[in-house]
Amino acid sequence: MCYDSVMKHDLQTLPDSTVELKAIIASLGDTLSQLEEENRLLRQALFAPKSEKQPPAHSAQLCLFDMPESLPAADTGDEEEILVPSHTRRKKGRRELPADLPRIEIVHDIGEEEKICVCGCRLSRIGEDISEKLDIVPARMQVIRHVRPKYACRNCEGVADEGGAVKIAPPPVQIIPKGLATAGLLAAVLTAKFCDALPFYRQEKQFLRLGIDIGRQTMCNWAMKAAEACRPVLDLLHAGIRSGPLINVDETPVQVLQEPGRSPTQKSYMWVFRGGTPENPVIMYQYHQTRSGDVAKVFLDGYAGIVQTDGYKAYDFLDSRHDIIHVGCWAHARRKFMDVKKAGAKNKTDSADKALHMIQRLYALERLARNQDMDPDAMREMRQRQAKPILGQFKQWLEKRKNQPPPKSLLGIAIHYCLGQWRRLENYINVGHAGIDNNVIENAIRPFALGRKNWLFAGTPAGARASALLFSLIETAKANKLEPYSYLRYLLEKLPVTPDAEVDRLLPTRLKSADLILPDTPSGV
Repeated sequence: MCYDSVMKHDLQTLPDSTVELKAIIASLGDTLSQLEEENRLLRQALFAPKSEKQPPAHSAQLCLFDMPESLPAADTGDEEEILVPSHTRRKKGRRELPADLPRIEIVHDIGEEEKICVCGCRLSRIGEDISEKLDIVPARMQVIRHVRPKYACRNCEGVADEGGAVKIAPPPVQIIPKGLATAGLLAAVLTAKFCDALPFYRQEKQFLRLGIDIGRQTMCNWAMKAAEACRPVLDLLHAGIRSGPLINVDETPVQVLQEPGRSPTQKSYMWVFRGGTPENPVIMYQYHQTRSGDVAKVFLDGYAGIVQTDGYKAYDFLDSRHDIIHVGCWAHARRKFMDVKKAGAKNKTDSADKALHMIQRLYALERLARNQDMDPDAMREMRQRQAKPILGQFKQWLEKRKNQPPPKSLLGIAIHYCLGQWRRLENYINVGHAGIDNNVIENAIRPFALGRKNWLFAGTPAGARASALLFSLIETAKANKLEPYSYLRYLLEKLPVTPDAEVDRLLPTRLKSADLILPDTPSGV
């Protein structure tokens, strides 16, 4: 006999005079059920797959054990059928190698004596068989020598020249004056750290294998100086992020060891903002000691448009801003019902499956719209016509069940989260630029989170701010389809010789891949 059956039997056998005791035992039963759910969820988090992928809504696969829950009647009439077009499978076989890669041709020919036929005539070439193999040239260090000839007059020894006895060309302008590293080496070190999540101490070992001793502290100093030199570009990006109709916001923890007045174990936060135009997005990272909503309030001061966030209470101030449409995140709502399903409580899994099914229908509409490349106006019209009735059904279902599960149970938390966030969650159907979830900003956070697993912490607040600036440049370049190393090298070579009034030409939102091609001969940087 299960625990719930035993508990119900015990409660029925108690005399009526023990109402208070019954309430205590019922409360203990709810607590035990909650702890059992949490235990199952933790085991799932430790040992089960992390994917939230569900079978498609149109799948003919039936559930083996769970009985489907009856659907509530729709308020808007007959349910509209959603048709998802079939996809085209990729052709099997090896992919063609990029045409822009350099090719070295090696001809494997037969001997001259074999080119004579048995009849005595010479064989004619009628074609050829070509196969391509991919090769790589490992990293190779080289030294660029900057030679500046000196000139002097042997006749007067410079006495007659007011400019001085010796003439010499000025030294080339560099991103780090008098530094050892060229723009290429700096770009390689920064790309490895902030794009490929390779800490400086691992790069130090790689350089030693190449015969060069470059310490991790030296690379750290390079990153700090390069970030400071690139600050004018970041200031322009900050203005560009507010130029579009939508800004996505999220935050993630970061540990900084040497923060004045704080313990090394205290959490700080990296805030991430994504905005700009749909064609040229901008991603900005900002380091702050706090997770307070004041950070977002300062950043969004004076902005009017759409802001998409998760359900964190620090963003509540956006609901009172009349010039902002605050859009929520359906991925977070779905995740809470997935927790119920992963915990595996039989009497609650059916309800979670029903909620996930309705959310899946909303996502199916979004996939269909993406496949058809709908513009924002068409997207809004489609959502109003097809997604709005599904949302009405879902809210009716939530209202009907909000008092059934205990509030602290996983199902109770999921239902009350959706109802508490409902205004934000349904706002996405009123605009065409925002997505159904905030995953675009979570994708921007992922490179930082991956790097954090490798380098663990930042040493100082200045280092954290420099990291935020470099992450901003690299992730914005990637969002604009620029190769990060090529962009950084281009930026670090051009920035020292670009007038302040023309720095906007170096923004990743203003460049194309073809613009980043540099001459093979070493420049003055």
